[in-house]
Amino acid sequence: MIALPIIGVSATDLTLRSAQLSPAETLTRTMGAADAALTSSGLGTPVYQAPDSSEYVPVGGRGSEKSAGAGPEQLTSVIPAGATSLKDSSGRAKIRTRYGLLDTELRELDLSSPLVKGMVVMDRGRTPEDPGEVVATTAFLQSSGLFVGSQFTPRGSGTWYRIVGAYELPSELGKEQITALPGTLLAPLDKELQAAGVPGVASRDTYLVKTGPGGFTWNMVQEANAKGVLVQSRAVTLHPPARSDVPLYTRMPSTDDGGTSRLPASELAVLATIVGLAVLEICLLAGPAFAVGARRSRRQLGLVGANGGDRRHIRAIVLSGGLVIGATAALLGTATGTLLTVVLRPRLEEYVGVRFGGLDFRPLEIAGIALLAVVTGLLAAVVPAVSASRQSVLSSLTGRRGIRRANRVLPFVGLGAVGLGAAIALLGSIASTGSSIVVLGAAIALLGSIASTGSSIVVLGSALAELGLVALTPALIGLFGRLGRLLPLSPRLALRDAVRNRGRTAPAVAAVMAAVAGTVAIATYAHSSEAQERFEYVADLPAGSGRVELYETGHQKDMAAVREAVSRELPVAVRADVDHVQVGPPGCEQDAHGDTCGRAEVFRPADQRCPLHAADAEPSAADKKALRRDWRCTVSRQSSMYSLVVADDKLLTALAVTDPGAVSALKSGQAVSFDRRNVKDGRVTVRLISAEADRAARPGADVPGEDKVFAAYQAPAGVNGYGIDLVLPPSAARAAGLTIQPYASYFTLDGTATTRQRQQLSDRIDRIGVEAPVLIESGYQSENDVALLALTVFAGLVTLGAAGIATGLAQTDAEADLKTLSAVGAAPRVRRALSGFQCGLVALMGVVLGTLSGLLPAVGLRLFQRHEGEIVLETSGGPTDTVYVPIVLPWETFGMLLVLVPLGAALLAALVTRSGDGLARRAAA
Repeated sequence: MIALPIIGVSATDLTLRSAQLSPAETLTRTMGAADAALTSSGLGTPVYQAPDSSEYVPVGGRGSEKSAGAGPEQLTSVIPAGATSLKDSSGRAKIRTRYGLLDTELRELDLSSPLVKGMVVMDRGRTPEDPGEVVATTAFLQSSGLFVGSQFTPRGSGTWYRIVGAYELPSELGKEQITALPGTLLAPLDKELQAAGVPGVASRDTYLVKTGPGGFTWNMVQEANAKGVLVQSRAVTLHPPARSDVPLYTRMPSTDDGGTSRLPASELAVLATIVGLAVLEICLLAGPAFAVGARRSRRQLGLVGANGGDRRHIRAIVLSGGLVIGATAALLGTATGTLLTVVLRPRLEEYVGVRFGGLDFRPLEIAGIALLAVVTGLLAAVVPAVSASRQSVLSSLTGRRGIRRANRVLPFVGLGAVGLGAAIALLGSIASTGSSIVVLGAAIALLGSIASTGSSIVVLGSALAELGLVALTPALIGLFGRLGRLLPLSPRLALRDAVRNRGRTAPAVAAVMAAVAGTVAIATYAHSSEAQERFEYVADLPAGSGRVELYETGHQKDMAAVREAVSRELPVAVRADVDHVQVGPPGCEQDAHGDTCGRAEVFRPADQRCPLHAADAEPSAADKKALRRDWRCTVSRQSSMYSLVVADDKLLTALAVTDPGAVSALKSGQAVSFDRRNVKDGRVTVRLISAEADRAARPGADVPGEDKVFAAYQAPAGVNGYGIDLVLPPSAARAAGLTIQPYASYFTLDGTATTRQRQQLSDRIDRIGVEAPVLIESGYQSENDVALLALTVFAGLVTLGAAGIATGLAQTDAEADLKTLSAVGAAPRVRRALSGFQCGLVALMGVVLGTLSGLLPAVGLRLFQRHEGEIVLETSGGPTDTVYVPIVLPWETFGMLLVLVPLGAALLAALVTRSGDGLARRAAA
């Protein structure tokens, strides 16, 4: 019982530490063995940068940028004399694969150079040696259907390249990339594409520099910044200069982070809660094991007393046993946890898409975990030692436990601890400092005075509430016993036996409760965090829908072929062809940069525009907060190439609009609006603005133009247009004399589109000769967080193991009852059924109490994060006036725990119950 949580804690610690790359490891994966990486800022002017190059601004402030950034000459000019340098170039292009076209990152880098060590890891094959040879990532080979030895050609090129090896990027296992020797891929492809009259390959250059002893110093970084060059220096990143020596912070105060390199308060709260609950869980799991062990050893302890041993000797024996067991559990738990991490490491790395930096075995942390096991073993043996020393020699030798009255005070103490702990945890979740706790009295005020943040209060309150539930366990078991009349015979006898023998049932229930509480807390927090991320995710389209848009001008006639290609290559269920309104001469496009192109826009009435943007003076903070609630100031999170489109009711299907009024409106020739600010008195105005009027417009003033008024149906609130504000039916557009041109198609899929189908579609569109990107919305995809994954896996293992061991201890303690059944002639099936129901009910009660106990820390943490977000919103503002930090219960996890843990415990107990009829010696009277 001690080793099991130690396994989980040590495995989690080793996994998290190994997954957390040190700054030196991060730099090695970024720049290999080089001392610095030089890149252009792209601003064309001197810059100020942070020591780690994560932030930079032009010296003259925002708005002083120039059109051209630092060129290759400027990059090479800052390389110190005598230094070794290596050029690393990258760009993007589409590669013809086995299935079609795949958008891929192209890279030119000499992988045989010593400077590249640590940036890439060869998986098989060899590095390129001659022009025409490349290596590819394993992710590219899997997606493209190619293999080492295959040949391919980029789109628009007649040159063939052979794949001679496969490699992986340790920090980006899923990246699709191809690497060739410098000057053999990007430049030739760019030349071929430009010769064909199509856009070439835009490449970005980085120079890896090895300077020797001393590295690339901060003074050298500043000299490079003066030429518009950004520098990521190993020496500066690992040993940053004083803040007063960083111009970015001293001359640009707005970029100063105040020197805060600490974790956010919410992350500290999560970390503190996990550590606190882990320690509490270890202590609660160890107690039942020693209690049962001491009772099973009472005869041996009685013999010690019979041969002259006094109470000191008996206490010393039990405490020594606890010390030995704790030390054994420490050794076994840490060793098994390390082995478990080594075995699961490849799976974890593939799941999160990042290789660990190696097993980061930290002796002090592992020693601390081991010491916790030893101390827990010693402390868990204190109560059994005192209890055993108080028993008389006669009762110890005969095995009689005597009659002990139930403690009538303990339930009230437990109930008070639960209430007080819940109040502390919930108040701590909204307390920015411990001073807020004073309202609960002097004792709690002392806790508040030693707690720097509310997260500490959440931990203290959760621990106190869980200990209160432990104290309440005997009384709660009695309440569970009242359900016995509703059960069949065997489970009713098992429940009544558990109630009568609360002394052995309560510790087992508490152990299961402790294990389940950790799992429930992690699952609730993870489920709630995922719900928040899902809400914050901005979808371009409804999940399962797609869109193909024509980006090139003058190719409207090819849109029909593009639409046909989409229908042939993808499992399209519904396709809606969408046009846009053209203003200007034939062939004119809204995105064209000619002088004759106008535009069409939905004209919004003046009284329905947001006052926040129309005010002449800057509104106050209170006015901003009030205006954020104004319906006229709502902000759409989606965008589209055209907010005004011409389409039929199939577009509504593609946009997942099920409102029957919108469908009937389009069919009857009415426009459909998704933004109520544009509709007034059932009418909407479309203004056609000429190029001349657009050029003559004054900033902030309405641009004059020809207005077209349409009858409009306003979609109900909550209906999403995904960036489209107004849909005109084709009949209305023709009646108004509007010129329309095809530009896109929206569609829904019957199933999902595979990677092969997408590549085949890209190939067909390329053969048509146009640039028409295809977007398919797959919906929110949960990020693979290795920390949360490790905690979930190991918490689940501890829960199942603890449930089995705790119920096994309860069964061992009830062995006398099973022998009595055997003595009176009960069949083996009856003994197995009784044993299974006993352990199953113990596990069930533990799961119920553990679920209630685990909810408190998770809810406290979420409330703490909500309060933190409200403070940020109050000080800095935002597009909305509310903070969305939901608390979502993982009902599936609850259901699995309520079913699998008791069922597993019952089956395990039934299987291990002996079916033999051997009788034990009858205890002496």
